[in-house]
Amino acid sequence: PLPYDFGALEPYIDALTMEIHHDKHHAGYVDKLNEALKDHPELQKKSVEQLLLSLDSIPEAVRTAVRNQGGGHANHSMFWTLMKKNGGGQPKGKVAQAIIDAFGSFDAMQEKFNANAKAVFGSGWSWLSVAHDGQLVLGST
Repeated sequence: PLPYDFGALEPYIDALTMEIHHDKHHAGYVDKLNEALKDHPELQKKSVEQLLLSLDSIPEAVRTAVRNQGGGHANHSMFWTLMKKNGGGQPKGKVAQAIIDAFGSFDAMQEKFNANAKAVFGSGWSWLSVAHDGQLVLGST
């Protein structure tokens, strides 16, 4: 279940959009992952995180479905927990400065971030992350 009411993020995201996205899109990823694994009881016992972390050991016949459908499920599961009323907007302080240092401006970072998201399967997931060397990087899954 969604960890809050469908209307909790209004006026930024309306209740109907949240309901459709959660109960149709996210549920679709779960349903399609379960369908892909129906003939693999040994894989059904694993968490979605375990499946995604061991993609190389997943049978090739279902690997793409596990990556795409399992990835969509995992990303959405995290997405719901990151959203909050009156959240978002441009970062401040050290994060804002790190973005400016890495990308020139928040707008420049956001443009690249959005391009990453549009270039991948499904609804697209773009990530702003900190690399091992402490630098900000953009990636996508």
